[in-house]
Amino acid sequence: MLLLRIEYVRDKRSPKPKDETVSRVMSANKAKGSGPEVFLRKALYKENLTGYRLHYKRAPGRPDICFVSKKLAIFVHGCYWHRCPQCNYPIPKTNPAFWNEKFRKNKDRDKRKVRELRLLGWRVLTIWECSLKKRPESVIKQVKKTLAL
Repeated sequence: MLLLRIEYVRDKRSPKPKDETVSRVMSANKAKGSGPEVFLRKALYKENLTGYRLHYKRAPGRPDICFVSKKLAIFVHGCYWHRCPQCNYPIPKTNPAFWNEKFRKNKDRDKRKVRELRLLGWRVLTIWECSLKKRPESVIKQVKKTLAL
């Protein structure tokens, strides 16, 4: 049996890490189809809430889930990368200046996307990873209530 080894290649946007393993783990995080996003989609399906689009290109910021006819955009945010106010994850100890700037840009981009959508008449829900884990039923209730408006 032949095993192929896939070589890890950095994208050069971030500074050279002290530990390649950390860099490899961090870069393996997905932008689309993340665990919390898939969890929410399965929960919506169980509640027969279908008819949404994924990463709808015509909506600013390409929300994770869009109910286009209802003009409802849903962003599913990971607590670490989007800096959840409840979870309060620590900043990495190596190169904190880089990470502070990266997280600040993420938060600024999130605010800008929401503002652009609202200016176009969209309703926007931001669902945090921790709320999906702790209270999935209340998240689904919130989506149902917003869709009913």
